[in-house]
Amino acid sequence: MPKKVPLSDEALELVARRFAVLAEPMRLRLIQALFEGEKNVNALVEETGGTQANISRHLQTLTQAHMLSRRKEGLQVFYAISDPSIYKLCELVCGSLEKQFTKHAEALGSE
Repeated sequence: MPKKVPLSDEALELVARRFAVLAEPMRLRLIQALFEGEKNVNALVEETGGTQANISRHLQTLTQAHMLSRRKEGLQVFYAISDPSIYKLCELVCGSLEKQFTKHAEALGSE
């Protein structure tokens, strides 16, 4: 495996900010809801169970972080995942957690 060059302090700060954006469960719910494709705000409110004001605030944060794209059509606003690395990141983290839960469940079952 090739040796990676350490990231600069500025780059590490950007990485930390990106993870901070994803550290909110409602934002993760919104991203998960958008895995199927573009949705309007009302659909996201209904699917996630949040209030419109709260959902709008989280969508704004995700859009400002360039993770989501926003499109207006008449009075409706539609959101979609704009950063393809989000799919890979979620797959990696969720897959890792799934393996941990499976191991833990198997360990409990064998006691």
